[in-house]
Amino acid sequence: MAQGANINKPKTNPQVYQALNQFKYEVASELGINPEYKTGYWGNITSRECGAVGGHMVRRLIALAEQQLFNGPSFPSPPQGTGGFRNQ
Repeated sequence: MAQGANINKPKTNPQVYQALNQFKYEVASELGINPEYKTGYWGNITSRECGAVGGHMVRRLIALAEQQLFNGPSFPSPPQGTGGFRNQ
């Protein structure tokens, strides 16, 4: 790979990446961990603290997914007879 290439570049929608990044800083703030937000520098944060941020993010995302599964889909179902599977 070429020197200087960013192999960790996310392959997601930029809006999703931005939302997750903001979520990361919110969780870090709730845990009392304060990386430099403007520069995105996490070098002064220990591995244990970074892991705690990631772990709390995962827990909250799983809880959100479970809640959505429990409450049913939050997106509207397509009207009968349109797209997808054939009507039988």
